[in-house]
Amino acid sequence: MTIKSPSELLIAEAEGRWLTLTMKDAERRNALSEDMSAALSSVLEQATGDRSLRGITLRGANGVFCSGGDLKGMGRFIMGRDQQAIHQMSQAGGRLFAQIQQQPQVVVAVIDGPAMAGGLGMACCADLIAVTQSAKFALTEVKLGIPPAQIAPYLVARLGLSTAKRLMLTAATFGAEEAMQIGLADHMAADGSDLETWLATIKSQVLQCAPEALAATKRIALQAAIAAPTSLQDDAATAFTDCLLSEEGAEGIASFLGKRKPNWAE
Repeated sequence: MTIKSPSELLIAEAEGRWLTLTMKDAERRNALSEDMSAALSSVLEQATGDRSLRGITLRGANGVFCSGGDLKGMGRFIMGRDQQAIHQMSQAGGRLFAQIQQQPQVVVAVIDGPAMAGGLGMACCADLIAVTQSAKFALTEVKLGIPPAQIAPYLVARLGLSTAKRLMLTAATFGAEEAMQIGLADHMAADGSDLETWLATIKSQVLQCAPEALAATKRIALQAAIAAPTSLQDDAATAFTDCLLSEEGAEGIASFLGKRKPNWAE
C-alpha cells in the first residue's frame, strides 16, 4: 500500500516496513495548523489498516519538532468570539492525539529542537521518544491564559501526575537531560550518528515482532493504564485467544517448534 500525504507540509516516506513522517512548515515552525493536523490524520488513517507497516517515525524539519497549536490560525475565531469553532478545533486536536496514541504500529517521536505546548503533548502520544542535545520543551499555555487541555491526559500518562502538573502549572523550560531524568525521553542521542544507530536498533527489534500481536499489545497496554487488572481479564483473554488462533499465531508457534524465524521477521 502506498501512503500519500495530502499536503506538502508533511513528507511521508516509506522505507521497507517503516514510515517516516516529517513535518515541514518553516513559516509556522511546524505548528499544528488545520492543514498540518489534517495531513497527519490522513496519513495515519491510511497507515492504520496496512499491516505491512510495522512502525512510524514522527519528526520535524528545519531544527524544530513542533511549536504547538497554530495561534495565528486561531486568530479569526478568537477575534470573532466564535465559541463553537474554537470548541470544534479543540476537539479535532484531541482526536489527532488519540489517533497517534492508538495507532496500531509502533510510533517513535524524534525531538530535534523545540517541542513546545501541543508539540510536547503530541510527542507524549508516541510509544518511544528520542531527543537530541538541541531538544527544548515547555508547556507555555498558562502563560497565554489558556490550559494545556487536550494534551493533559497524555502528559499525565507519560510523566505521572506530579511531574505533569509541575510542568503544566509553571510553564518551565527544560532540555534533553531533564527529559531523560523525568522519563519523557527513552534515549538522548549524542549526535546524528548515535540517533540513527538507536533508530536502526528499534526498527530491527520491532521488525522481529508480529504485526497483529503488536497492535493487540498496544491496545491492552492502553487499557491497562486506566483500568483495574481484574476488569481486563476478559478483554485480555479474548485478545490472547484471537491472536493464538490466527494465522499469525499458528506461524509463530510453528516457527518456535521448528526452530526457525517466523515469516514476518526480518
